Amino acid sequence: MSILPSMSTITRDAAPAVKKSRVYYGSLEEKERERLSSDIVSGTATGSDAVKAGIEAGNINISSGETLEIEDRVSERQQEALAEFERRRRARQITVSTDDAEVKAGLRALGEPITLFGEGPADRRERLRGILSVVGPDALKKSRKDEERAKRSQDECQQTWYHEGSTSLKDSRLWLARYSLPRAMRRLEAARAQRDIAEATRTIRQQELHKSLRNLNNFCSQIGDDRPISFCHFSPDSKMLATASWSGLCKLWSIPECNLIRTLRGHNTNVGAVVFRPQAGLSLDQSDVSLASCAADGSVKLWNLESDEPVADIEGHSERVSRVSWHPSGRFLGTTCYDNSWRLWDLEVQEEILHQEGHSKGVHDLHFHPDGSLAATGGLDAFGRVWDLRTGRCVVFLEGHLKEIYSLHFSPNGYHLATGSGDNTCKVWELRNRKCLYTVPAHQNLLSAVRFQPTDGHFLLTGAYDNTAKVWSHPGWTPLKTLAGHEGKVMGVDVSPDGKLIATSSYDRTFKLWLSE
Repeated sequence: MSILPSMSTITRDAAPAVKKSRVYYGSLEEKERERLSSDIVSGTATGSDAVKAGIEAGNINISSGETLEIEDRVSERQQEALAEFERRRRARQITVSTDDAEVKAGLRALGEPITLFGEGPADRRERLRGILSVVGPDALKKSRKDEERAKRSQDECQQTWYHEGSTSLKDSRLWLARYSLPRAMRRLEAARAQRDIAEATRTIRQQELHKSLRNLNNFCSQIGDDRPISFCHFSPDSKMLATASWSGLCKLWSIPECNLIRTLRGHNTNVGAVVFRPQAGLSLDQSDVSLASCAADGSVKLWNLESDEPVADIEGHSERVSRVSWHPSGRFLGTTCYDNSWRLWDLEVQEEILHQEGHSKGVHDLHFHPDGSLAATGGLDAFGRVWDLRTGRCVVFLEGHLKEIYSLHFSPNGYHLATGSGDNTCKVWELRNRKCLYTVPAHQNLLSAVRFQPTDGHFLLTGAYDNTAKVWSHPGWTPLKTLAGHEGKVMGVDVSPDGKLIATSSYDRTFKLWLSE
């Protein structure tokens, strides 16, 4: 038996009829215009005035026949696409090196970053190819030519140039050669004789010396001035000590009593150094020039052992003169100046024979080789230079310090040079192979002075702004003794020519003598 649903159920469940939407083809603008005009004519338009006001206000926009040319935009896109296709074609024709170093050099020459984050050699090569397809392959050649031209001009600027010197300079160079060569021969003969001594004997002597150095003690302490004592220097006969002070005074003291002999008055500002002439007290008369001093105002004065007044002034420096140094012959005096140069003065002809440039900043210290053939200079540019006085050439360039070089000193053996720097280290240079032999991490502050033992160079003395001076073995560079006792910075150190006494001068206005007991 089948059950049929009722009519009411069928009617309720049936879906409602879908109203078909009317589709308009074309623009409705013309029909709208016709409708508005017919409404206005018939007078039945409602709000026609409001529509006009909206059109005039710009709130209702009705086209007035303007058209936008689509062809222009299409042509621009076509041109861009063609240009891109052309660029890619040029890129395929450009030959780029597969060496990654050359690719980086090319990018650097074009002013582009040599690498991007996550970029590999292949990507870098394609980036260079793309850049060259835009700027042209000739751009890289042009940049390389400019780079070569700049490098060539830089090399030309760095070339050593010479100018003709005076006749007195030529005579002095010849005199220095005749003076230094026999001394070099005697030094080499002494070195050969020292080599012939048995190794055991040399070792015993060195051990005895080290033992005596470990027993160094403060022998004398003397207040030297009202201002810091910047420099100290023993006389050649080890019987006097000269001190220089920031008060402008230089003083002579008897050794070992430390009694004041004479006060040298003449400077008006900080005195940087005072040094004895090599023959002072030995072969020179009391009236001969025996000392030289320099000050921060550029003045350099010469003194004898009889008078408190200077016997001569050396003029010509416009800036601070930090150090003076006598040539071993006693005929020449070297001065270092903060005008980036150092000078050599001939006292026999009483004139400046050499004004040597070469440093990029002020020159602070100068020391002559024991033979008299070389001069070492160091300054605020952190570089040292060794000059051959017989030819005028810079024969060794000392590069390695991180800060200024404040002191230099040749060893009596003739082939070692010590330099003290503001980087708290002392470097010992081997002049035979022109390299740094050893770096001594000497102090906790800048080194103000370095000195080798003057007789045979068996130890090295350093003074620094950490209020101490230290004694180091040579060779070996092991610390033997720390000379502590100053309450201020150690500004100067020296070893007596007989090798028995050590002097230190300090910012605390005192100088001290140290003796091995």
